[in-house]
Amino acid sequence: MSVIYLLISISIMVAIGFLIAFIRAVKTGQYDDDYTPSVRMLFDDELIQSKVIKPKVEKQEKQQ
Repeated sequence: MSVIYLLISISIMVAIGFLIAFIRAVKTGQYDDDYTPSVRMLFDDELIQSKVIKPKVEKQEKQQ
Protein backbone atom coordinates (compact mmCIF):
# COMPACT_ATOMS: atom_id res chain seq x y z
CA MET A 1 0.00 0.00 0.00
CA SER A 2 2.88 2.36 0.69
CA VAL A 3 4.08 1.88 -2.90
CA ILE A 4 0.83 3.40 -4.19
CA TYR A 5 1.34 6.49 -2.05
CA LEU A 6 4.89 6.78 -3.34
CA LEU A 7 3.81 6.44 -6.98
CA ILE A 8 0.97 8.93 -6.58
CA SER A 9 3.25 11.49 -4.95
CA ILE A 10 5.91 11.07 -7.66
CA SER A 11 3.32 11.38 -10.44
CA ILE A 12 1.91 14.55 -8.89
CA MET A 13 5.42 16.02 -8.69
CA VAL A 14 6.06 15.15 -12.35
CA ALA A 15 2.72 16.70 -13.35
CA ILE A 16 3.56 19.88 -11.43
CA GLY A 17 6.95 19.96 -13.16
CA PHE A 18 5.29 19.76 -16.59
CA LEU A 19 2.80 22.45 -15.60
CA ILE A 20 5.61 24.77 -14.50
CA ALA A 21 7.51 24.09 -17.73
CA PHE A 22 4.39 24.84 -19.79
CA ILE A 23 3.64 28.09 -17.94
CA ARG A 24 7.26 29.18 -18.31
CA ALA A 25 7.22 28.42 -22.06
CA VAL A 26 4.03 30.43 -22.55
CA LYS A 27 5.37 33.41 -20.60
CA THR A 28 8.64 33.49 -22.54
CA GLY A 29 6.82 33.45 -25.89
CA GLN A 30 7.69 29.93 -26.96
CA TYR A 31 4.28 29.48 -28.59
CA ASP A 32 4.12 32.87 -30.33
CA ASP A 33 3.62 32.52 -34.05
CA ASP A 34 5.82 35.03 -35.84
CA TYR A 35 5.91 33.28 -39.20
CA THR A 36 2.25 32.93 -40.21
CA PRO A 37 1.24 36.63 -40.12
CA SER A 38 4.13 37.55 -42.42
CA VAL A 39 3.19 34.84 -44.92
CA ARG A 40 -0.55 35.44 -44.71
CA MET A 41 -0.22 38.81 -46.40
CA LEU A 42 1.32 37.09 -49.42
CA PHE A 43 -1.70 34.86 -49.92
CA ASP A 44 -4.37 37.52 -49.32
CA ASP A 45 -4.02 38.80 -52.89
CA GLU A 46 -4.73 35.36 -54.31
CA LEU A 47 -7.95 35.11 -52.31
CA ILE A 48 -9.09 38.54 -53.44
CA GLN A 49 -8.26 37.81 -57.08
CA SER A 50 -10.13 34.51 -57.03
CA LYS A 51 -13.22 36.30 -55.68
CA VAL A 52 -12.95 38.94 -58.42
CA ILE A 53 -12.43 36.42 -61.21
CA LYS A 54 -15.47 34.29 -60.33
CA PRO A 55 -18.08 37.05 -60.85
CA LYS A 56 -16.48 37.99 -64.18
CA VAL A 57 -16.70 34.41 -65.38
CA GLU A 58 -20.35 34.19 -64.32
CA LYS A 59 -21.15 37.43 -66.18
CA GLN A 60 -19.52 36.10 -69.37
CA GLU A 61 -21.52 32.88 -69.14
CA LYS A 62 -24.78 34.80 -68.77
CA GLN A 63 -24.03 36.94 -71.84
CA GLN A 64 -23.56 33.87 -74.06
